[in-house]
Amino acid sequence: MHTKTAVSVAIALVGLGGSLAAQAQSKVELWGIVDVGVRHTNNEGAGKDGLTKMIGGGMSQSRWGLNVEEDLGGGSKALAHLEHRFNADTGEKDATAPFFQLSYVGLQGPYGKLTMGRQWNVLFDVVTSTYASFPYSPYMDAYKPELGMAAGARSSNSLKYTLATPSRNWVGTLQYSFAEGNNADALAAGASARAAQTQANLTSPANIGTTAAAATAAGLTVQQYVAGQVGAAVNSYAAANIPAVAGGALKQVGGFLRYSENGISLGGGYLRTSLPGGSDLDAWTMGGSYRSGPLYVNLGYGLNKIKIERAGSTDIAGQIRNATDLAIVGSMWSGQTNGGFQPGDANKRQMVKVGFGYQITPQINAGLHYFHAKQSGGASGLYNGKANFMIAAVDYAFSKRTDAYFAVDHTRISGGAGMEIDTASHARTRTGITAGLRHRF
Repeated sequence: MHTKTAVSVAIALVGLGGSLAAQAQSKVELWGIVDVGVRHTNNEGAGKDGLTKMIGGGMSQSRWGLNVEEDLGGGSKALAHLEHRFNADTGEKDATAPFFQLSYVGLQGPYGKLTMGRQWNVLFDVVTSTYASFPYSPYMDAYKPELGMAAGARSSNSLKYTLATPSRNWVGTLQYSFAEGNNADALAAGASARAAQTQANLTSPANIGTTAAAATAAGLTVQQYVAGQVGAAVNSYAAANIPAVAGGALKQVGGFLRYSENGISLGGGYLRTSLPGGSDLDAWTMGGSYRSGPLYVNLGYGLNKIKIERAGSTDIAGQIRNATDLAIVGSMWSGQTNGGFQPGDANKRQMVKVGFGYQITPQINAGLHYFHAKQSGGASGLYNGKANFMIAAVDYAFSKRTDAYFAVDHTRISGGAGMEIDTASHARTRTGITAGLRHRF
């Protein structure tokens, strides 16, 4: 189905294909969160020292946004959403993200909602709406291992269609994101050409003498020396060119379904990401929660599986394709606030999460959450292992808009030699303490 046809069919499904009201009313809302905290962690850096710093988001990342709605009549409306995130401790834009983390436009009518643009993906939607870690905040921004299982959490170039029953007991969403021609074909061809050119230069009649002398000086045969130089040239080419492809558009297809009634919520979701090098990342999640008065409990499971064909040692084009795909998955899986350990050559990651929250008083909420992750599938065994994440948090509400929080978290990793929180410290354990203030407007 052509893109234009797909969008036209989706608009018709929403129920907005006919005539609309001549007069419409619009609403524009400016909203935001300003959150600043102080965080202390141990085992940081090569010296495994303690580190205390101010962060621009402890419980929530600071942000501002615009919500726009236009009444189209007949129970239908147009909508738009823009959201910009920043670091409130410095006032700077989040350097790891685009200016607008979310930016989409849509139509909502009697037969569902259609949205187009950069949006939360279906995995993030079902987890945060059905079995979020905390009842007063879906997750803690400074420590969020569950987001490492969400295939990036946001999707660009995304088309989503949501349908719900009138009571919203049942909600379902389908998602399709466009790759827009982003693939590793030219990258692989360029790497192969660089390798051939480097080998030809080193072994040409004009240069073979110099090459032989360099090989002798290095204690290598000519063949070994040339192979090393070709490998270095390919690595340099990859380092310069892979980021552009890895940061490009991705094809994603998936959906979620959730049910909620009488304090019980159950849901599950699936998302396949087709990677530019030809591999696929399949991500699944399922779980539920229960609310009764001040008590909130939740349980969830997530699975990420990379379907990748490993290239042979002489297949330069295949190696570049593999490296591109693994760079993308690595960005989703690594980072101590986003999964917590290095992916290496592993191809499967699973996580179980369980937690509870309790509203002690109208102003005080407490929560405790535990995550257990297992990583496997690595041929070397270096990156196969387990990780445990624990966090306890207390939130005090001064008002409906302003609250203070205090949290303690701990990470412990075991397994192969490559199982570590980060490559700078090589640490396998880390404890963090965070305290901060948050205001919503």
